[in-house]
Amino acid sequence: MSKTKFIMIFLISGFVFQFISNSLLGSEVRLFPVNGEYFPGAGSPIAWKSIVSTILYPVKIVLLGPLLSLFELPDPPPPLLVIAFALYWTLLALMHYFLLDKINTLKKM
Repeated sequence: MSKTKFIMIFLISGFVFQFISNSLLGSEVRLFPVNGEYFPGAGSPIAWKSIVSTILYPVKIVLLGPLLSLFELPDPPPPLLVIAFALYWTLLALMHYFLLDKINTLKKM
């Protein structure tokens, strides 16, 4: 698979994961967390939301962690969030791509 295709699939998957997890666990449909609710459903009295959020918490830490300071801005413009996430997730995709390539190279030896 080409590097560009891998990165595009990774970016699309990241945005879809964010949208579905925030919509499923939150009270409204949205792509990014609002009002300091970085991990929706974490303190929910509804049992399934609490369990699902606990399972997804480590993935959300990796996908959101370094960019949480953007959410503390008074009202960040949506393009800033999308661009920041795309850049961060592109770096994650590149790291994954090179690690998987390295593993495949070692398996062939």
